[in-house]
Amino acid sequence: MTGTSTAVSRLRAAADGANRWVVLVVLCLSLLLVALDATVLHVAVPAVTEDLRPSAVGLLWIVDAYPLVCASLLILFGTLGDRVGRRRVLLFGYALFGVASALAATADSAGVLIAARALLGVGGAMIMPATLSILRQVFPDRRERALAIGVWTAVAAVGAATGPVIGGFLVEHYWWGSVFLINIPLMALILPVGRWLLPESRGEDDGPWDVLGALMAAAAVLGVVLGIKRIGGGEGLLNPATLVPLLAGAALLVLFVRRQKRRTHPLIDIAMFSRPAFTTAVGCIVLAMLALVGLELIAVQYLQLVLNLSPLETGLRLLPLTFAAMAAGATGSYTLSRVGPRRMVGWGFVLTAASVLLLTLMGQHDRPVLLTAGFVLLGFGLQSTLFGAYESMLSEAPAERAGGAAAIGETSYQLGAGLGIALLGSVMNAAYAPGLSRLHEEGVPAAAGSAASHSLGEAYQVAGRLGGPMGDLLRDTARHAFVEGLHVTLLVSAGLLLLGALAALRLPGVMDCPPVKGGREPAAKVPGQAAGPGPAGSEPHRDALPLPAKDARGHSVPRPTRREPAEATGSGRAAR
Repeated sequence: MTGTSTAVSRLRAAADGANRWVVLVVLCLSLLLVALDATVLHVAVPAVTEDLRPSAVGLLWIVDAYPLVCASLLILFGTLGDRVGRRRVLLFGYALFGVASALAATADSAGVLIAARALLGVGGAMIMPATLSILRQVFPDRRERALAIGVWTAVAAVGAATGPVIGGFLVEHYWWGSVFLINIPLMALILPVGRWLLPESRGEDDGPWDVLGALMAAAAVLGVVLGIKRIGGGEGLLNPATLVPLLAGAALLVLFVRRQKRRTHPLIDIAMFSRPAFTTAVGCIVLAMLALVGLELIAVQYLQLVLNLSPLETGLRLLPLTFAAMAAGATGSYTLSRVGPRRMVGWGFVLTAASVLLLTLMGQHDRPVLLTAGFVLLGFGLQSTLFGAYESMLSEAPAERAGGAAAIGETSYQLGAGLGIALLGSVMNAAYAPGLSRLHEEGVPAAAGSAASHSLGEAYQVAGRLGGPMGDLLRDTARHAFVEGLHVTLLVSAGLLLLGALAALRLPGVMDCPPVKGGREPAAKVPGQAAGPGPAGSEPHRDALPLPAKDARGHSVPRPTRREPAEATGSGRAAR
């Protein structure tokens, strides 16, 4: 028992900060699973459609339920982690993610799959802000944190971009449900490892957790995104099913902000948004993810349905995007220190817009060199943008508000992903449908043309049922309309990316790294640990308490309160 206790104590001592790079590895594995699940289903959409036969709206919900639920709950679980412990929330997220994956893999109807994807969103909402806030705590030095964020964002890119490759292989050799089964053994491994290696930490605010505020934030985000999603599905803005969620979400968001300003212990420090760098970084994350996820989903459809590539071939075609994103993340710390956040984020947007404009040269025939060049530029540009934006956002946030800041960043990430699918999907549908409006003049039944106008996949199904010359005409017309719609969507995306480049001008021009007293910054706070000097090269002892100040007669006097050093926030300003 003594040997076991000693081993456990040593392991936990390492987790408490002596080996923060091992902690980074565990956090990156956590993020890899969440990012992987966001895109692994994309190449399986045709197989899911054929097997479960969901409606057009049901198919959108299968794809969107995960990011939308995750986005709506990030603030709730991010701020809860600040109160009850970030590791505790993270471990619960691991367990729930594994259970939801098993449910999704065995789903026998669209409704069950949607519910499982929503449950995966809950687990993802527990995991994502916890990984980023723990990273903020175990890497208080901005230079080391920039390197850690580079690794973190590179892993996120690997997960998002290799999702289609893994999904394509599994769909081609097994069945679509297998894309979820890969989560179960990974979660079974990472749950006990995280239990022993990850340090527990929480914010310094011991005030009550605002449960009502957390629920208001969740309902507000869900309402706004749901309304935009319905617009993306082709419903009018004045349709009650669209207008009511939009107005309700906007009203709840206003009430949430007013409530946070009045509370002594708010969930979110609204004052953070008064810092231009913080607000701009959040907006840049939304725009970058809007472009990435929306374009990726459309690109997968183009590769599979227009170029007739298999799911595995589709995933392999997206690998250049992965490698470019990895390169941008690995070199991000060096680039940021040399050019500063403003130029890194701004030129990242410009490079991404250039890649999108290059991809407008795609047509109905395969051009692999063009696609590879476009995906390389897209991956490097977007990853540079995300790296600079995340680093600026975290460095502007006080360390004790790491959970709330991480929740805001991850909400922006998921919100941008959901909006990308809705907005760019809406543009795609609006540009695609008119190309099929004259099919009835060529003899194609009006009902068949109307059904084909919903999506290219549905058009192929209708063409297969028609057969003969009419089926061939419908297939060729739909393919041509899809490519034309893709070009319009790419142009709209390029315009949004250039707006992001203009917004990036508000970011700091240089990476501000004030000198650290004693050569290092104070260690991250963990429950039950007081700040204080310890042996050289070690963390402060858990039971160490600061000695009281004495007056001239030897009586104890209260110490004056003081702010943390500016470097604790990483922004050059004192924490609020």
